Amino acid sequence: MTLNTIIHGDCINELKKFHDNSIDLIFADPPYNMQLENTLYRPDNTKVAGVDDDWDKFDSFSEYDNFCTAWLRECRRILKDTGSIWVIGSYHNIFRVGNIMLDLGFWILNDVTWHKTNPMPNFMGTRFTNATETLLWCSKGKEYKKYTFNHKLMKKYNGNKQMTSVWRIGLCVGEERIKGEDGKKAHSTQKPEELVKRVILSATKQGDIVLDPFFGTGTTGAVAKKLKRQFIGIEKEEEYITLANKRIDSSNIYFEEADWAE
Repeated sequence: MTLNTIIHGDCINELKKFHDNSIDLIFADPPYNMQLENTLYRPDNTKVAGVDDDWDKFDSFSEYDNFCTAWLRECRRILKDTGSIWVIGSYHNIFRVGNIMLDLGFWILNDVTWHKTNPMPNFMGTRFTNATETLLWCSKGKEYKKYTFNHKLMKKYNGNKQMTSVWRIGLCVGEERIKGEDGKKAHSTQKPEELVKRVILSATKQGDIVLDPFFGTGTTGAVAKKLKRQFIGIEKEEEYITLANKRIDSSNIYFEEADWAE
């Protein structure tokens, strides 16, 4: 198992190659199966750049469920008994994913609500503005109680107040947003570093191995490097891998964790 590298391939096939009980933390940002059937437009008739990538398209809920069952089963197998997994999703998929995780034996420790401080409006005015996503934080099973949780560290990170399960963080914008050669956003669902930072900081120790089976443009790898953790990414899109490697190579640590961890 080579650390601090991106594996080019299908996540299910590649996960099968990992040894049992070998990963400390898994952060998974899987396809949401958004089920978008029509093009979205703003009131001024400009097109909304939504999620219409091929990797997010499934023919049925059944196909999506089978896909999620396959990769989550492998994740549970390779997760250490002391490890944990975080899976993020929207209302399109997170309830299906959560049910699958429980059926596979995972135990939900928290559901964390990401409250987006700058959400995309509901341009048609037909629904409430969707301003949240959900992260499920799970241990390998109910009996696995020695998972890492850096309670004191997160309390200090949160201004000496116990951190709640509602995280108010803006969407990934500005210089943090990775752009392609055409100057447009390279990945439709890139997550903000602050979100992934809280996940990794709370649930790992320095030197631990963090796996992201849907690596995209490398947010997990960049954050892991900045927090002095090891990472492994799996990604099937070569364009994303090129951008991720460039991003990670230019990443430097956030801070000296030992200076304020106690």
